[in-house]
Parts: sequence; C-alpha cells; structure tokens
Amino acid sequence: MAIIKVITPSVTDANITTAKVTDNAITLAKMASGTDGNIISYDASGNPVAVATGNDGMVLTSAGAGQPPAFEAVAAGGKILQIQSLLGGNDFATTSGSFTDVSGMVLTITPSATNSKILLLCNTNFYQNTNQAYVAMRWERAISGGATTAFGHGTYGQSFARSAQAHDFWAGVGMTYLDSPNTTAEITYQVQASTTGAGTLGIGINSTNQNNVFALEIGA
Repeated sequence: MAIIKVITPSVTDANITTAKVTDNAITLAKMASGTDGNIISYDASGNPVAVATGNDGMVLTSAGAGQPPAFEAVAAGGKILQIQSLLGGNDFATTSGSFTDVSGMVLTITPSATNSKILLLCNTNFYQNTNQAYVAMRWERAISGGATTAFGHGTYGQSFARSAQAHDFWAGVGMTYLDSPNTTAEITYQVQASTTGAGTLGIGINSTNQNNVFALEIGA
C-alpha cells in the first residue's frame, strides 16, 4: 500500500506585507472596481479616497491642504465669449446738426447670457471743412429691433472735437463704451455722428479700412 504524505503550508507566512510585493507587481486587473471617471486621491488622514466624477467641461480644482481635490465649473468672469466686427466701411458725410446713422458702421451681436457685458470699440477718422465747426460721434443700441437707446451726451456724444480753422480738423478718432444690455436677444449697435456750426463732417474720407467697429461679449 502506497503512503501519501500531506504537506500543510505554514500559516506564519500568510499575511501579505509590503516587503513581499515586488515593484510593478500589482496590475490594473488586481485593483478593486470603481466608478468611471473617478480619480484616486487621499483624505486628511492620508487614506485613499475617490474623487467623484464631474460633469463635461469641469476642471479639477485643489481644495487646499488636507482635502481631496474636486471637479468644479470653469469660472467665466472676464473671459471674451465672442467677437463681432466690421472692418473697412464706406466713406460717410453729413451736414446734419442732429445725430444720424453712419452708413456701414453697424453690427449685431447676440449675448449668450443676460449678465454678460458688451465692450464696444470704434476706430475711424473725422474731417470738418468749416472754421470752428463741431463734430460728435456716439453709439446707439436697439434690442430685437425695438426702441433705441443712445449712449453719451445729447449734444457731444461720446467722442467730440472742434475745428479751429477751415480744413483744420482731420484726424483719427476712437470711441469705447461698456454696455450692460441684460438680454440674450439680438442687439444692433449703430454708430451715429453730427456736426454743428455749418460745414460738412466727413468720416473715413480718403482712407482704406478706416471705419472699424467691434462688439466683444465679456462673461460676468
């Protein structure tokens, strides 16, 4: 009769210690299952912790010492969300003492949020052919084709100058305004100009790509 010897493994070596695990021995397959998108971090006690998955577009943000990071929405404040522009409008002239629309210097923009601000920029040139005549320029706004709102002084507008002598004033001018329209409807911004004291006001005369206007949506 054959004799079978049973060998019982030693229980004194049953515990797994760090010294018994060789480098690079733990594979992904040996890790416990988790939630898709979670990130492993550590809590204030130094224990492993799973950082919950954020939503699409969020960024991982530090919560400071002793706290695991967290997914948070990207701050939108001060960012340029869109730009609408018109470059190189036509020459324009007027003898009107009241503000009138400058042809070609108009653009539209539709804000993405009601708390956005719209930064308006204008670059052109003025020409006045009459001694001591005044010239002025301003922005005007209309929301969804409704009532208009003019910005600046009723007479002097937002950009104002005076010719000292005949044919004396001929120079580049600019105009800037920060609007808070509080809407997500389409907005039309129109440049207007006027002249007083007779004579003719010319805008963009004898120039190339001089009538430039911009509308920038700034996130709150």
